Amino acid sequence: MRKLEYIEKDYLKESVDPVRVGDTVRVHFRIREGEKERVQVFQGVIIRRKGGGVSERFTVRKYSYGVGVERIFPRHSPRVEKVEVVRSGRVRRAKLYFLRQRSGKAARLKDI
Repeated sequence: MRKLEYIEKDYLKESVDPVRVGDTVRVHFRIREGEKERVQVFQGVIIRRKGGGVSERFTVRKYSYGVGVERIFPRHSPRVEKVEVVRSGRVRRAKLYFLRQRSGKAARLKDI
């Protein structure tokens, strides 16, 4: 084991929900507004996973009022409370960047 992996081991989450590219997920993310904290839910399709270990992150894309919104979440961040899989999509790509040009019914993914 490399020294860096040994140090990072303490920061990895024990129970990480298994998610894949193409899954529609609901991410519960803790945000701070002033001195208050609240949980905000962001629901969309995972279009990318990147990195490994502590630096692993995934990108979630959704449409809000007709505008595409993407957000990158660190996988092992203490601010990510939980990730729920709403439905699983069957895809044959590792990166779903083609969804950026599609909207409406064309942006749907097949269920598993």
